[in-house]
Amino acid sequence: MAGKTVRIGGSSGFWGDTETAPGQLVRHGRIDYLVNDYLAEVTMSIMAAQKMKNPQAGYATDFVTAVMAPLAKEIADRKIKVVTNAGGVNPQACAEAVRKACEAAGVSLKVAVVMGDDLMGKIPELRAAGITEMGGDAPLPAKILSMNAYLGGFPIARALAEGADVVITGRCVDSAVTLGPLIHEFGWTMDDYDRLSAGTLAGHILECGAQCNGGNFTDWHLVPGYDDMGFPIAEVSADGSFVLSKPDNTGGLITTATVAEQMLYEIGDPRAYLVPDVACDFTEVRYEQLGKDRVRVSGAKGRPPTDHYKVSTTWPDGFKLSSIFMLSGREAVAKGRHSAESIIKKTRRMFREKNYGDYRDVSIEVIGGEDTYGPHSHAQDSREVVVKLAARHDQREALSLLGREIAPMSTGGVVGMTGSFGAGRVSPQPVIRMFSCLVPKSMVPVSVEIDGKSIAMQEGAKAGGFTESQLPVEAPSAPSSASGGASETVPLIALAYGRSGDKGDNANIGIFARKPEYVPILESEVTEQAMAQFFAHRIKGKVTRWRLPGIGGFNFLLREALGGGGMASIKADPLAKAFAQMALDMPVKVPAALAKELSRA
Repeated sequence: MAGKTVRIGGSSGFWGDTETAPGQLVRHGRIDYLVNDYLAEVTMSIMAAQKMKNPQAGYATDFVTAVMAPLAKEIADRKIKVVTNAGGVNPQACAEAVRKACEAAGVSLKVAVVMGDDLMGKIPELRAAGITEMGGDAPLPAKILSMNAYLGGFPIARALAEGADVVITGRCVDSAVTLGPLIHEFGWTMDDYDRLSAGTLAGHILECGAQCNGGNFTDWHLVPGYDDMGFPIAEVSADGSFVLSKPDNTGGLITTATVAEQMLYEIGDPRAYLVPDVACDFTEVRYEQLGKDRVRVSGAKGRPPTDHYKVSTTWPDGFKLSSIFMLSGREAVAKGRHSAESIIKKTRRMFREKNYGDYRDVSIEVIGGEDTYGPHSHAQDSREVVVKLAARHDQREALSLLGREIAPMSTGGVVGMTGSFGAGRVSPQPVIRMFSCLVPKSMVPVSVEIDGKSIAMQEGAKAGGFTESQLPVEAPSAPSSASGGASETVPLIALAYGRSGDKGDNANIGIFARKPEYVPILESEVTEQAMAQFFAHRIKGKVTRWRLPGIGGFNFLLREALGGGGMASIKADPLAKAFAQMALDMPVKVPAALAKELSRA
């Protein structure tokens, strides 16, 4: 095993990622495995709705049309294995479509399916067991559209051991499509916790496609070739350490900063990033630049996993409508806001007349007026804005009325409205809300289907023993490093990189220092209290901060920040994609000498 490495290419970060990535990696990546991550919580909701309309739908069709159909022969010729969660809520239908694509291409690839994540058939049993919402005591929703456990890497490894060329899963943790091949190739066991954590980190870095190669990077202007982005390749060693690279002569940028930003993406507590196979500790992960577009990653640690799978459940919760319209001329920000407020005031009166009841939620955001920044807006009055008006209601008919009353404001409202975007009136859409819970692993019957047989994988769901009580208590913040002398304020971006994303209704913001000497400033200035105050206009819950000494970083979780999150939210940024960009404008107190130095940079 000494000296062996496995090259894994990540060609998809979500359902809808570019179709150029799979061909780039297959033809130019010299990879052993091609992995594709298609699933987000929102995606599962969409797939569940599709399957309700068509029993043969509910999977990522892009995997068939953009990966297997055009590349099956090259994949077979190069002996590349493929692992994906494209199965969504219908992995067997996905597998059948892949087999047909391979047949059309004139190749024979053995396709395996990991089953067991779909728990719809076990709902009565789970109700009887008293399953409640994570972090609360709410019972399972009365009406459930989908219910899927996040599975791990061991069933994938078993499928590969059985000779599978293509492994298709339903819901699994995003990193499992990478971890599974590594378990198989290196023979890692269920108690190889450090290696399992390192393999999970490799999967976490790959899972968002080009996002670790300069996509979404804070210093975006340093990234060349956005039009031909290179997709990531992890060359993994037996100890789990890996070197991240990309195919030669492609766009993008791989540095310690681009990769570290991706590590921070949506991880919550970095001491306890929980997946089915291991409790990961990323706090001491290190990054080393080996050369142009080559970064070595090491230092992940692991603890035993928990006894439960996280389960994502979707349920219907009323309706929502969202529309945007442009407004031009002097005082456009004020006119745009007044127009939207007038529409809501008028329709509320009409609702009372029709006994519809009031809105459950209303969101008015003037894009161009920096409404998402709240009190931190630097916008001057604009002569051109886009107004986003969104609302939630229990009745579809009420929101249909709202949709009809927007356009009339162009002639009977404030001057300058140019009409709404898109063709025709906007229609209400169902609100699909997430409900996350924990289910004992013993209640989830995982299996692998291959060559017409089904292999039970309960041994792949070994119970663990991790609890948060095992984690060390974090020390309080140090006093301000700028105290005791002359100081000035600079924007946080002068000192740090940042990346953000969502965890349900919570926003995850990670930052880390551009230079080691800036860490004490971040430690004392960018506290939980400072972050809570900066985002007070967006959050309803508490803020928690964790340290990552390995990169001189900090990870924040802002609870109840996204208006319900995902498909349930009517906010302009329901997935917290721009929260780090806003946070990097936070004023930070620094010694006057440093402020002067930064101003010259």
